[in-house]
Amino acid sequence: MLSDKDRIFTNLYGQHDWGLQGALKRGQWDGTKGFIDKGRDWIIDQMKASGLRGRGGAGFPTGLKWSFMPKVPAEGRPHYLVVNADESEPGTCKDREILRHDPHTLVEGCLIASFAMGAHACYIYVRGEFIRERERLQAAIDQAYEAKLIGKNNVHGWDFDCYVAHGAGAYICGEETALLESLEGKKGQPRLKPPFPANMGLYGCPTTVNNVESIAVSGEILRRGPAWFAGLGKPNNTGTKLFCISGHVNKPCTVEEEMGIPFRELVERHCGGIRGGWDNLLAVIPGGSSVPLLPAHQCEDLAMDFDTLRNLKSGLGTAAVIVMDKSTDVIKAIARLAHFYKHESCGQCTPCREGTGWMWRVMERLVKGEAKKSEIDMLLQVTTQIEGHTICALGDAAAWPIQGLIRHFRPVIEARIDAYQARAVPGVTLQAAE
Repeated sequence: MLSDKDRIFTNLYGQHDWGLQGALKRGQWDGTKGFIDKGRDWIIDQMKASGLRGRGGAGFPTGLKWSFMPKVPAEGRPHYLVVNADESEPGTCKDREILRHDPHTLVEGCLIASFAMGAHACYIYVRGEFIRERERLQAAIDQAYEAKLIGKNNVHGWDFDCYVAHGAGAYICGEETALLESLEGKKGQPRLKPPFPANMGLYGCPTTVNNVESIAVSGEILRRGPAWFAGLGKPNNTGTKLFCISGHVNKPCTVEEEMGIPFRELVERHCGGIRGGWDNLLAVIPGGSSVPLLPAHQCEDLAMDFDTLRNLKSGLGTAAVIVMDKSTDVIKAIARLAHFYKHESCGQCTPCREGTGWMWRVMERLVKGEAKKSEIDMLLQVTTQIEGHTICALGDAAAWPIQGLIRHFRPVIEARIDAYQARAVPGVTLQAAE
């Protein structure tokens, strides 16, 4: 269990002052000028040594990502940092807590990260539904300007402007290149890569896009040293992580814990356990709606980290843990997610535009059992035709929940088909009808 002294987000629940004075008391903005005085390379080396992996879902090493930015700005091409606060993944509710309760961790992190990448400007793209969160973040930025912590001729010696951009509630804008398109005032549609944002990003300039949590932890990592952060969690899965646990637990919550914490310890220590007891657990979606679910028998000794979950053909994603007990209609739950991805597809790629709707319609029939058993394999085949064949990962996100359902709950789907057929034609099974 993570001890209180190792917590980075010490006002996660809004029990203390969110403003600048409260942030200063909690140690934020302490020694920031000293970090900048040590130079860009020192900051990037410290981030690499910490082992921090991106907290937005993909888990790419943060220090390495920062190092991809060109060392010397090309003539007329400024560098930009863009912070992805478009938290639209179903089940995920961690970044909004940072924005409304601990916004100065993010503002300070933006200054440090921007300096490390040679950027004088940062844009924070906030989800359309986050109204109060955006207001709180803007207030924190205004406080930082007033105190000369950021802006022109600030006390840190690095001219830096921070802007808040408000989205319109499109899930696709959480994809980094679609976010850049939206920031530029265009339709939120992903770009083909290459070129990658580090070379050709916002307004055609070198840009790094990072998640809120990835940027917000950087100040504390530099203050305490990379060895401290790397000493938490597990090898290659270091540090602390915000977990959002929802669904059928007694006390849903967002909590900061060590990477690699056992799933059972996470829910029993912080959430009061599974509703109806551990034996009532049916399945868990461990990383937000886009990763495949895991059945209860795989959760007994499950470690919540990137590598363990990838080896189980799932993923940590944003660490949005959605718990389902045995009262859940698991087919209907996945059909609901299929509808979400159908609704949020931008329509640019044919496999995604056509495939998400087709998968949802098949899932709706499977919920009732109105299908042949041969359609299960056909559905699985279609998911593989969508997965990996689109510009962005939304096609993968739509395919993986269905793949997880078929992988672990095929007997449930087949039983539903049998039950429907028995009602439709008494005494005749669907297999006989085929």
